[in-house]
Amino acid sequence: MSTPDLASGKGHKDENFPVASFIIKPRHRAAVMGFYGFARKADDIADHPTESGAAKLALLEAMRATLAGESDADAEALALRRAADARGLGPEHGLDLLEAFRRDVTKARYATWAELIDYCRYSAMPVGRFVLDVHGESRETWPMNDALCAALQVINHLQDCGKDYAALDRVYIPQDALAAVGLDVTALAAPKASPALRGVIVNLARQTMALLDISRPFAGAVKDGRLAFEVAAIQRLAEDLTLTLVRRDPLSERVHHRPVEALGQLALAAKDRLLGRRSPPAFALASAAE
Repeated sequence: MSTPDLASGKGHKDENFPVASFIIKPRHRAAVMGFYGFARKADDIADHPTESGAAKLALLEAMRATLAGESDADAEALALRRAADARGLGPEHGLDLLEAFRRDVTKARYATWAELIDYCRYSAMPVGRFVLDVHGESRETWPMNDALCAALQVINHLQDCGKDYAALDRVYIPQDALAAVGLDVTALAAPKASPALRGVIVNLARQTMALLDISRPFAGAVKDGRLAFEVAAIQRLAEDLTLTLVRRDPLSERVHHRPVEALGQLALAAKDRLLGRRSPPAFALASAAE
């Protein structure tokens, strides 16, 4: 099967959070979209429902070899390599990302929260790090970036926990969290989460809130004003979605933003930035929601 046949048809407008939005400066968008195109292709390969694992790994290896400068075989990897070279950046963020997609092909379960966060180290953190490097931001912001990116990834896993199990037999909810309440992965096949599974999801959402508390100062540490606003907006969107996961069951209820809801959160983020105001810590927000 040729690589184009693996495309899912998804684009950057289908994502939970802004990707190379109008907010960031135009001169940076092409590089960010190049990284997104690279990630989108690798994701489509890893998630393809019928292609063999060996074939997927071969395609991901072609992307790695091209990004590393060993060949020019993969168009998306070549575009990213050229965009990175033009800015004096290396291939490390894209190479890290490919490790996550290799794991998606070969690993379907995560034993602990720490193991899940290690996955996020490759699946999510490199995305933010690349954007920061493109903007010339200090790498001292990386710990806050990493917390926010990991939170975004966990939110996505919790939102789609039922769908990922049904369609891909892939479960990111830590196995020890399920076992602690007497459950296994088959609990995710139910049309509605049991009270025990709801408890697991709420506890994971609370752990995600702890990540969002770490990332709270991130926007204030970003020097580029447009990027700082985008970070603030993503932080607010993430906090709202995490609270939604505390309140709603992802197996039977809507836990994604409608467009108008996302716009409302962006407007609140803009208001906070203009007034120099910070929203309460995520733990305080969670307590207020109960």
